[in-house]
Amino acid sequence: MTAYDVIVLAGGAAKRLGGADKPGVRVGGRALLDRVLAACDGAVLTVVVGGRRATVRPVLWTREVPEGGGPLAALGAGLRLTTAERVLVLSADLPFLGPGTVDALLAAAGQHGRDGALCTDPDGRDQPLVAAYRAEPLRRELALIATEYGSLAGLPLRLLTAELDLTRIDAGPDAAFDCDTWDDIAAARARIREHGAVLDEWITSVKNELGIELDVDTGVLLDLARDAAHGVARPAAPLTTFLVGYAAARASAGAGPDEAAAAVAEAARKATALALRWQAEANAETNAGASSETDAETKPDPGREGTGAP
Repeated sequence: MTAYDVIVLAGGAAKRLGGADKPGVRVGGRALLDRVLAACDGAVLTVVVGGRRATVRPVLWTREVPEGGGPLAALGAGLRLTTAERVLVLSADLPFLGPGTVDALLAAAGQHGRDGALCTDPDGRDQPLVAAYRAEPLRRELALIATEYGSLAGLPLRLLTAELDLTRIDAGPDAAFDCDTWDDIAAARARIREHGAVLDEWITSVKNELGIELDVDTGVLLDLARDAAHGVARPAAPLTTFLVGYAAARASAGAGPDEAAAAVAEAARKATALALRWQAEANAETNAGASSETDAETKPDPGREGTGAP
């Protein structure tokens, strides 16, 4: 993948949110801005245009001139600090943006003769703040617009995209979903709690909260928890998974993410085998007890055998 910088626009008055600090609003326990930053953590340089705040990873801060001058002014301020040939441009309110969309945009922006690539929403509308641009034509067009209008403040993004040769990408219904209203926030919070998404969302949130960069097979851990609960006792499930994590951390100290993931898998395999042995022993004891009871019920009474007593 070609090196790229990213500009995240995190300013604006958020009038439809009643002036709330939109980049800091949490969805799934994570600030909207942090969710966007996690999707583009491969950037060489990350510039955030907006007010300073704590973030999940280091960024370079700047402000548009004048403050509140709109997206083109913010884009111009961020672009002055970048050096890569390709620049990813994102708004800070994209709760479902993922690395797959980022990769697709950067690849499409590299097509010969094109100035960049942007996402379209399900209604076919362009989303210029979910886009990747070649830096040289982006700088050129911004300079031309500033010259024509006197500045970039207060100008709409369509003045920029109309002059660039851009590839359109349909990234599905979620990638370009942005949170402009409290209804949007509520919809995003509800969506991450849906059955098919909640587990991945939770694991990602926990890893970000703990500063862990580790991909593990969650199915293996869930199977381990099930086997420990059924084969030993229900409280054994969380305690066992904790011990597996602790053992894996000790075994992979100083290693990379791949080695750490392998250590988790190996520790889980050993613990699962142990839980299954416990279950097998319990089953054997149960079966033996049932067999003894059956024998006692069917075996003749020695004291009455052959006496003809009823």
